[in-house]
Amino acid sequence: MKPERLHRYVPDELSPEQRRLYDAITQGPRSKGPQLVPLMDAEGRLEGPFNAFLLSPDVGTALQEVGATIRYRTALSDRAREIAILEVSAHRRADFEWYAHERIGRAAGLSEDEITAIRRGKKIATLDPGETLVRRLVRMLLRERDLDRAAFEEARDVLGARALMDLIALVGYYDTIALSLRVWRTPLPEGEASPFRKGARRKAATSS
Repeated sequence: MKPERLHRYVPDELSPEQRRLYDAITQGPRSKGPQLVPLMDAEGRLEGPFNAFLLSPDVGTALQEVGATIRYRTALSDRAREIAILEVSAHRRADFEWYAHERIGRAAGLSEDEITAIRRGKKIATLDPGETLVRRLVRMLLRERDLDRAAFEEARDVLGARALMDLIALVGYYDTIALSLRVWRTPLPEGEASPFRKGARRKAATSS
């Protein structure tokens, strides 16, 4: 990982607008229940993509609200949601995004074999038909930025229009997060290694 490009803000440095966003992140739904991924370090500095949100509090607030909605109020199942996020993370080779959602995905019921197969772009026989469809749709959205007629009609009929809208928003949101993590060179927590070897290519499976 190249040197981080962004100052890590401690709470005492924040403007009132930044502090409101900081509190929304650290006291919102992400802070409830088991903390699978720390929101902040020992000095109170935000981890992952959230530190960059503080640069533009209005945009950061909108982004964190979209992210919280996708995580906690989506029509997708927990497993399907995490499959989709991990597909985006693997496609973009987003270290921190993968680091976080590998753990969240495991808590949502994904097995080690399923998680490894997503990272490597391999087929997964243990997914149910809806999860297999979600995986295929995410790949198409990332690659084509569209769904062809057959894929759209299958998605609408199997997932429903609401879940399809949620999936489109999920791909766009986590693609934005992956881009932000890359541009700002956001590091993994100390002691964590990249899940993607430098220079290695992810081979896309022909089917799920």
